[in-house]
Amino acid sequence: MKKMLNFGRSHHISAPDASGADGRSGNDEAKLEIDREGNIIHRELEDPSGRLPEGMTAEEMRMKHEDDIPHSLDEVKRLLEERCGLTKSFDLVLREMVFGGRRTGIFYANGLVKDAVLTDVLMRLTFTDPDEVEEKALQAFDEQLVPHIQVAKADTMEKAVDLVFRGGTALFIEGESTAIVIDAKSFPSRTTQEPDLERVIRGSRDGFVETLMTNVSLVRRRVRDPRLKLELAEVGERTKTDVCVGYISDIADPHLVKHVMEKIKELELDGLPLAEKQLEEAIIKKGWNPYPLVRYTERPDVVAAHMLEGHVVVFVDTSPSAMVLPTTFFHHLQHAEEYRQSPFTGTYLRWVRFLGAFASVFLLPMWLLMVKDPAYKPPLFEFVGPAKSAHLPIIVQFLLAELGIDLMRMAAIHTPGPLATAMGLVAAVLVGQIAVETGLFVNEVILYLAIAAIGMFATPSYELSMANRLSRLGLLLATALLGGPGFIVFSTLWVIVLTVQRSYNSPYLWPFIPFNFMGLLSVIVRRPINTAKTRLSLTKTIDGTRQRT
Repeated sequence: MKKMLNFGRSHHISAPDASGADGRSGNDEAKLEIDREGNIIHRELEDPSGRLPEGMTAEEMRMKHEDDIPHSLDEVKRLLEERCGLTKSFDLVLREMVFGGRRTGIFYANGLVKDAVLTDVLMRLTFTDPDEVEEKALQAFDEQLVPHIQVAKADTMEKAVDLVFRGGTALFIEGESTAIVIDAKSFPSRTTQEPDLERVIRGSRDGFVETLMTNVSLVRRRVRDPRLKLELAEVGERTKTDVCVGYISDIADPHLVKHVMEKIKELELDGLPLAEKQLEEAIIKKGWNPYPLVRYTERPDVVAAHMLEGHVVVFVDTSPSAMVLPTTFFHHLQHAEEYRQSPFTGTYLRWVRFLGAFASVFLLPMWLLMVKDPAYKPPLFEFVGPAKSAHLPIIVQFLLAELGIDLMRMAAIHTPGPLATAMGLVAAVLVGQIAVETGLFVNEVILYLAIAAIGMFATPSYELSMANRLSRLGLLLATALLGGPGFIVFSTLWVIVLTVQRSYNSPYLWPFIPFNFMGLLSVIVRRPINTAKTRLSLTKTIDGTRQRT
């Protein structure tokens, strides 16, 4: 029996006396055990009489834990019924057929296999001669009769069932204790298309989908280096989610690769239904820090570019997003469009994005500071400030407008496409304009808030934009409560918090802190490709040379 650990002090609460109902005495009454936080501790009570659970026979209990594949096909069927609900789950199928005089059972999950492939395999098996399978039937089926390029053996029922739930088809043979698993998977998936969050004017239009094999194939197509390694791991006791770690072996830091793989393999979770986000929280453990310590991308060309820089990329099955690590604050401000334009144009676009990200954090608090205390207002900005007052204080106007933008963003996500335009007109015209005309808001609050919102939406990384938004709210409150000292203290704390952050031991504000001139140059300037002779030192690459001449 499994026993749960009891953390802290617990209390026993007796259930009502049921001696008259079920014949148990008062000493045998059921008890609830409560920990000091008020949670019920569920324990499996050992039955000294050895009684089985109600409605289950000893044979059924044995089958639930039986792992050997029976020689009898009838027993295989009973084992599958008890182990994975063969007759209860409508999508599980066991097709019984006879090939060469041998009874066989073909077990698969309907919807996860290619019908055409299985039909071809069955067509070949129908021509099986009894002499071919009279002796060493398993070897004959495996090496001669099954016409498929991906075939594996499963010597336990657990392995066979696991491969079936991954899209395989198990072939059980009467008289054999090993099953043959045919990899004829066909997962439901959409076609590759350009990601909505990473669109470019020029460039490839393909993007990752929810199928792991498709995603790694898109990367392999771009990096045809035999040293590109794609290591697979399994996470989740119940979901058994495939996680792939990709890197170029003679470029990426081997210590980083080893550390990432160890972190993933050490996870003891019941599953990853939300894929890469739950995996990030499990292996990064950043707590309540809102700033992203990994970069998400759905573009295979971006993944290939990061691999060539020495980064490690993590793919999770069922997710179209790949995690790039380590990353810095400035990685989240880069966009593929900068590298699809000329170096001068790309540099200009990068500076515009930097300006937008800066405005999304500091524009509103700086304006509030100059309005609250005109002593901080430079002579050049004498025009800054509301021409007339409103019924609500400035800070209340900002907070209400911020909440309004968040509500509008969430409403846009849940609103059907044809109605999204109408919703935008209602929010912009009816709400915004009427709020100003009735004296609840001043015009400048709406103006500067719109500029900050545009800067937030122009930030390539959605996670970074949301973190900057939260920082802006904190800076607004600090400025409204404490004025200039509050603005300075909060800004200093903001920089310090970002400075001490580490993305797999890489400084988050690199190359500014610590300072690195070549890294700084690559951040503020989109350099021509023929001038990038070496890789950046951030990733501690083995081969740091990009061009030999």
